Amino acid sequence: MGIYEELVARGLIAQVTNEEEIRNMVNAGKATFYIGFDCTADSLTAGHFMALTLMKRLQQAGNKPIALIGGGTTMIGDPSGRTDMRKMLTREDINHNAECFRRQMERFIEFGPGKAQMVNNADWLLNLNYVDVLREVGACFSVNNMLRAECYKQRMEKGLSFFEFNYMIMQSYDFYYLFQHYDCNMQFGGDDQWSNMLGGTELIRKKLGKDAHAMTITLLTDSHGMKMGKTAGNAVWLDPNKTSPFDFYQYWRNVDDADVLKCIRMLTFLPLEQIDEMATWEGSQLNRAKEILAFELTSMVHGEEEAKKAEASAKALFTGADSANAPTTELSEADLTDGSIDIMTLLVKTGLCPSKSDARRNVQQGGVSVDDVKVSDIGAVFTAEQLKDGILVKRGKKNFQKVILK
Repeated sequence: MGIYEELVARGLIAQVTNEEEIRNMVNAGKATFYIGFDCTADSLTAGHFMALTLMKRLQQAGNKPIALIGGGTTMIGDPSGRTDMRKMLTREDINHNAECFRRQMERFIEFGPGKAQMVNNADWLLNLNYVDVLREVGACFSVNNMLRAECYKQRMEKGLSFFEFNYMIMQSYDFYYLFQHYDCNMQFGGDDQWSNMLGGTELIRKKLGKDAHAMTITLLTDSHGMKMGKTAGNAVWLDPNKTSPFDFYQYWRNVDDADVLKCIRMLTFLPLEQIDEMATWEGSQLNRAKEILAFELTSMVHGEEEAKKAEASAKALFTGADSANAPTTELSEADLTDGSIDIMTLLVKTGLCPSKSDARRNVQQGGVSVDDVKVSDIGAVFTAEQLKDGILVKRGKKNFQKVILK
């Protein structure tokens, strides 16, 4: 089985152009492909997993990845999947975020001469002259076709700014530039990017002729059932300072039964034969599959040692035992009011609830316990003396934090 056939078997491919040519090129290790990452935050998220693991798979098969950091496109903001305009970031913020991305990508992709490259589209987009761009590529885009693009539909309801309307042209220009200057002949992206990506393929064909072989592949993403990288309204980050290894492990441990095998196929490097055997698993066996998924992905991002600690902590939760490896929140005297802290503040400070209103709801619905005793009073408080010995706070059956006053 070639790498292209493996991608199909893992359920990764949504749509392609020139499928036979793509298959032959990828299987022969002759593709130079790019995936773009806009720097909207200082960490990648679990939602980027598919792209990162795909780049790793293709590199292992001899193909050359280009990680395109969107230093230029981030200054506009992709309207895809948005009902409002993204926050504008400064160049300093974008450059900081780009450096954070680089460090995280190096855990997946091997950069260096003759290997993967990392480039920043700010290097060419920010130096373009507006009139020159209009003359060079403006005539290649039909406004009618752009307005029909899926990536703009949600924004059209509340109003699409001209500012955002330019995003497709900028993304298309990226492929056009990479094709000419980096011998990049292929682009990958999420299925919500199909219109933007076709724009780049068409721009190359119109500007450089029909013999210019530029190809597009889109990957199955959230719209196909898996809401990867989101929990309780928050992102699941790859940065351990934003999402702890335990919380990262727990996110994947708690995926829906219907999604666990999909995630294992798409995101892990376990052999397909082993995954096929799991397809018959039911009941408690699905919990074992979730543990495998969580361990594999946590190892990939945070290392095997942290994955083992997270696994041990999760098992301690279900057996009711405390653990030296339990995720811990340390409080100081400054966190207390008159020598104590109320349950709602405690739930927010531990990250078990995103807000006090959510904490109130969980307490009132009987979903919170401290040291295995249910807390039903939203006014319950815990003293410094209790906290010095440590308490175990749980929200639901699968989320907990050990809390200690230092």
